[in-house]
Amino acid sequence: MAVALARLDRLIYWYPEAGGPALERVSVELEEGLTLVAGPSGGGKSTLLRVLNGLVPHFHGGRVAGSAEVKGLNVLQTPTRLLAREVGFVFQDPELQAVRATVESEVAFGPENLALPPDELPGRVEEALAAVGATHLLHRRLASLSGGERQRVALAAALALRPPILVLDEPTSQLDPAGAEALVTACLELARTRAVVVAEHRLERLLPRADRLWLVERGRVCSGHPRRLAARLPAPPQVVALGLALGWEPLPLGPEEVVPPALAPAPCTSPPAGPEAWSLRRIRAGPAGTPVLEGVDLAGAGGETVVLMGANGSGKTTLLRVLAGLLRPLAGRVERRPGRVAYLPQDPTALLHRPTLRDEVGLTLRRAGDPEPPEVVLSSLGLVEVADRYPRDLSSGERQRAALAAVLPGTPALALLDEPTRGMDASARKALTGLLAELSSRGTAVVLATHDAELAAEVADRVVLVQDGGVRELGPPAAALSGTSPLATQLGRLYPGGPVTVAGVLARLAAGRGVG
Repeated sequence: MAVALARLDRLIYWYPEAGGPALERVSVELEEGLTLVAGPSGGGKSTLLRVLNGLVPHFHGGRVAGSAEVKGLNVLQTPTRLLAREVGFVFQDPELQAVRATVESEVAFGPENLALPPDELPGRVEEALAAVGATHLLHRRLASLSGGERQRVALAAALALRPPILVLDEPTSQLDPAGAEALVTACLELARTRAVVVAEHRLERLLPRADRLWLVERGRVCSGHPRRLAARLPAPPQVVALGLALGWEPLPLGPEEVVPPALAPAPCTSPPAGPEAWSLRRIRAGPAGTPVLEGVDLAGAGGETVVLMGANGSGKTTLLRVLAGLLRPLAGRVERRPGRVAYLPQDPTALLHRPTLRDEVGLTLRRAGDPEPPEVVLSSLGLVEVADRYPRDLSSGERQRAALAAVLPGTPALALLDEPTRGMDASARKALTGLLAELSSRGTAVVLATHDAELAAEVADRVVLVQDGGVRELGPPAAALSGTSPLATQLGRLYPGGPVTVAGVLARLAAGRGVG
């Protein structure tokens, strides 16, 4: 019989001054294996995870009823410094977790605090970095890393402690496909001897491999096998969503369980090219004078959405910063049509400095000379209820949407978005795709960097791979995100040449029935 490493019994938790409980009568047991935590933003996932390491309630305060135990320790009575020995934790914002300047010292920090012999530290550091595919970062400074690289280092720092319970909050949100697969492989290996708990919105890699699923909604938790609960997921992976739409029973959890239905031929369409809105000519650029991009030639039109994809550290953020005018190229020429440039960085908190979110949006609208009230864009992103909150006090997903609301109003000439779906649930993603479609219809040129293949499939007019210091045109999503490409969506793997979205498959099926 499996032994519970953690147990919550009828746990109720209120944040200070909250109008209702963040967790309501939660009773779950955590055993060895991989536990996947899913649910909408604000539903209680992060709060639930923070109970396991004692940050709730010791750091956040508030009121608690019921009980929580981790490795036999009463969470409500045990200091977090002791719980930290049992629970390794990686937060949604790994850049806020770092305490050292270099990768090597950051990963060694935890074992050092456990008073391990100095001669054991190098082995611990190398083992942890290897587990997340980041040994090449060993001698780098943290300040020089991309967001995805920082995420890998934060994971390695937690692994270096070899805790019996490992808790990861949105660990793949900034990882490229190779990094995400390496993480899942590491989690599965670790889950053979300990409990690994992963909260995610991107479920396609983890759902078929998880031992159990905790579905968290409105503070309540339902626990069971992934296949039993998959139909209740608010943002299911593509094959699950297609199975629900077509009434498949049992629901598939991954592409390997699907025999793809035959589709009608694809209609021949090619979007008209508009006038050029921006261009990079023979660009050589990189932070601190160190080239990351060499000889880049790329251009985009008004009303066109160009999606940049590629490995962590390949230069996507550098390209966006050069295009935004925030990083002077070492060589080459940048051209942009007149008008405002809206830029969303990987860390949205850097944009948020006004007393309320309503003030943030109002400031952008006034600068753009747009008379539209802030409530319009706030409503489109589901933020009206937090309009009068201090933006930096919002949850990670809410801050991401808040930053979008702060930069995108007023029809910018050029919108540059770096990993915009980080921390976003299904409703927020839908709002973002709608907002991008509206901007494109108004003539805004959009350039978006992401590892989220499903987002790229939904919004891209064309996909560009950033790799080895250069760029390579991959074409429209149907070609770029299908077949054996490492960037392929789940449905793209089933249909080489496309379609690559659930809507695309359903449309082609409907067209086939119409022809028949």
